[in-house]
Order: sequence, then structure tokens, then C-alpha cells
Amino acid sequence: MLRKRVIPSLLLKGYGLVKTVRFNDEKYVGDPINTIRIFNDKEADELVILDVNATVDNKINFELLSRLNKEAFMPLAYGGGIKNIDEVKKIINLGYEKVVLNSAAINNPDLIEAAARICGSQSTVVCIDVKKSFLGQYKVFQHSRRKIMSIDPVKWAKDVEQLGAGEVILYDVDREGTFSGYDLTLINKVSSAISIPVVALGGARTIDDFSKAFNAGANAVSAGSMFVYHGPHKAVLISYPLSEDIDNF
Repeated sequence: MLRKRVIPSLLLKGYGLVKTVRFNDEKYVGDPINTIRIFNDKEADELVILDVNATVDNKINFELLSRLNKEAFMPLAYGGGIKNIDEVKKIINLGYEKVVLNSAAINNPDLIEAAARICGSQSTVVCIDVKKSFLGQYKVFQHSRRKIMSIDPVKWAKDVEQLGAGEVILYDVDREGTFSGYDLTLINKVSSAISIPVVALGGARTIDDFSKAFNAGANAVSAGSMFVYHGPHKAVLISYPLSEDIDNF
């Protein structure tokens, strides 16, 4: 039986890491290189690095990405600002195990197919940001445009699987940074509809939330605030579950 994956998700802005609540209320939480070193020591399974400004700025900081990869002892996935297959190949050639497509996948679905063909499905991840509409329906949210789309996330997950994506990160915007637990209904809807792995992200507070997400159908769990903040006053303290705790999920 494969060990369940627990993946820290880091939000990169410029040369620093930030945390947000529902993609707002941005706060600086530390240096990415030091943070990666801490996760090395804690033997994290892998890391997801998402640049929150790269799409808007229309620029990927490849120099920083190279430095981050050289520090990491675990597999890295990177997303943010990727527009074309040349950038996908450049990130993979820097040593990243996976590229994470989001806005580019919505704007140009053919990029998913091209990335899967050239780099392999196992290296092609699509992040699906989900937010509830005014009517309470799950919809894809496009972060770069700050807009709820008319796209159903279950259908979109099926589409990206057909195009060759090897994994989906299911990012719950409404619960991001809230410590309110994962949306288990959303996880179940998407994971039941596709056969590729689903990584649940957004809302984790405790290890028990991880267990609930796995039971709802997630193949892996990810979190940001839970691994960065400590205590009621949100002091910055990097943490990660012990191996024996993960093995007990």
C-alpha cells in the first residue's frame, strides 16, 4: 500500500513567502530558502510552490526557482505564470518534478496536452481553484482575473484528465487560510469523477482533517497555514507531521 502524501503548499511573492485568507489579507511569513531547509529537516514528502503574482506580472523568476530547487531534498512542484511549453520545459529542466498549470490551462487547454506529451502526465498537474457562486454552486475561480467562471469543477477535472494531466490540486478558495476543515463534499464529487490523483488543499487545521479528506476520496492532502502558523495568535512556526502520524491515516 502506498504511503499517503502530505504536501506543504507555499505561496511565493517576489522573494518572500506569504499567506492569505481566501486569497486576500496577505501576510509575509518568511524566506523561502530557509523554509525549504526546515522542511528538509522534517522530511516532508514533497513541496508545492505557487507564485501568486507571476501570472499578473507576466514573469517567472527562474533564477529564484533554480536556487530553491538546489536547496530542496524532496520533490518540488511549481506553478504560477506558466504560459507556454517552453516555460514548462525550462522548469522541468531546472529539476522540478512537476509543473502546476492553472490560468494557462483555462486559457489554453492544449498546453495540458503538450506538457503531458513532452514531460509526461506524471509531471503535469492542473490546479483547480474552486469557489461557491452566489447561488451556492461550485465553480472554477480564476485567480489572475479574480473572477468566478461559469465552469463546473467536476467537468473541468474530467477535461484535464482527458487532456493528459496526471494529477489535480483541488484548491478551495472559500476555505483557504480559514482553518475550517476541507470541503469533503467537493473532494468526493471531484475524486469520484476522475481516476487521476486528487490533492485536497484549503482549510486544514489538524491531522484529523487529513484523515477526513482521505476518507472523502483525496489521494493526497496539502496545507499552507497549518504548517506555517502556530497558536491562536498565528505565530510563524514551520511544522510537519511525524512519519508515524502520517502512517496512521
